[in-house]
Amino acid sequence: MDPELLERITARPAELDELEEQLAKQVAEVRAERDELAVAERLLEQVSEQLADERASAAPMPGQVGGRSVMLIPHREPDLEETMLPPDYQRILAAVRQTAGPVMARHVGEMLGVDVSVRAKREPLRGRLVRLVDRGWLRKLPDGRFTTRL
Repeated sequence: MDPELLERITARPAELDELEEQLAKQVAEVRAERDELAVAERLLEQVSEQLADERASAAPMPGQVGGRSVMLIPHREPDLEETMLPPDYQRILAAVRQTAGPVMARHVGEMLGVDVSVRAKREPLRGRLVRLVDRGWLRKLPDGRFTTRL
């Protein structure tokens, strides 16, 4: 018999044992990674459900400015109801809607019972109207009047 062939035949079981060991190690690594992926998928599903629940129950959250609580006004989005706004802002929107057309801040104040003859009372209302404009709830015309968005 050919000594070279005999040597290859006798060496082959050791090669196969080594290959089997490598494959077993790779299979173990694949199984461990699949287990990790299964855990990650469950975690992702839980986090997604939690985020969906939080979004569904989202309401404007009070923030802190200068140590005082203030209500944050959300940006207008198609699926966001105006009931998510603080009550004062809801009343302002309702007053603007009641008018036949664009309205000045002074007139909105009169509708809401604000003493508009006092600048210190009128300007905070104007600030709220502008905030509603900035967040997309109202429009401000170049002449300074406010109107609803279409």
